[in-house]
Amino acid sequence: MSSDLRTLFSEALSGNLRAIGRLLTALENPYEVPPEVFDEIMARAGRAHVIGVTGIPGAGKSTIISRLIREYRRQGLRVAVIAIDPSSPLSGGALLGDRLRMQEDSKDSGTFIRSVSTRGLKGGLSLAALAMVEAFDALGYDKVIVETVGVGQAEVDVMSAVHTVVVVTMPGVGDEIQALKAGVMEIGDIYVLNKSDLPDAQKAYEYLSFALDKGELGVQDSQWRPRLVRTSAVMGQGMSDLVNAIEEHRDYLLKDSKFTAKLASRRITLVRLMAERLLAKGVEEAMSRLEGRIAENALKSKGLLGIVRDLAKEACSEALSP
Repeated sequence: MSSDLRTLFSEALSGNLRAIGRLLTALENPYEVPPEVFDEIMARAGRAHVIGVTGIPGAGKSTIISRLIREYRRQGLRVAVIAIDPSSPLSGGALLGDRLRMQEDSKDSGTFIRSVSTRGLKGGLSLAALAMVEAFDALGYDKVIVETVGVGQAEVDVMSAVHTVVVVTMPGVGDEIQALKAGVMEIGDIYVLNKSDLPDAQKAYEYLSFALDKGELGVQDSQWRPRLVRTSAVMGQGMSDLVNAIEEHRDYLLKDSKFTAKLASRRITLVRLMAERLLAKGVEEAMSRLEGRIAENALKSKGLLGIVRDLAKEACSEALSP
């Protein structure tokens, strides 16, 4: 298995799109990838600029990403997109609609678009997505764009996995002041008011400007003042301003050694998610073995704490076993 994946990785490095697709499929279960292969991937990674795009559903994130792809390709840069879709609580499958919306962009050999599901993980990220970021980085893609599902305050996990967070909103989403209180609205390095040709766009822009001036947005980095950009992605308006803002943030990170710190943060998150998954798997298997004892002691006042301790020991042992 190790030699097969090494060969696959070598073919992917040469630009073989089919090999890249197969490598990404293998990385959907990264805890089953041989450590030496993962080490080789991570040793080559660390240069790509990873951009997270999140925000409220319907704000036009996919259209903005499509425009960004075209802007970067015009500059001769290779672009990878990881579109994270919410998974079904029943089947675990995802809608994977973003790949369909970006179908034209995916025909370009300098662009690779991959949809993955959250697999039930909260926070808008998945273990597979983080492993794929490492892979695209190692394969020499210049820009890796991660689109998260953009629902709820738990979306803040994207901060730990990317260099630059772009939060997309639009006019007419209701009470803007209440919307600004959501966790997802606090994490941006760049805020995009998309669909700015719609009615009430000026009002929404003023709300966002006021919140930025008051320091209520972009609170994760006190040394960077978040940028606010107006776009109409469908019309292609404002995209050069957005690209400039993204590059400005990248330059800021590089000057202050924060670019490397973000890489370390991404890998810490990857290891944490992998450990959680392995421990969860160990708990499931230990639970099935201890089921009889649990049933026996369920109605007793003694013995349950001992079972919990045994369960924890067995789960850790199971997680560490080959």
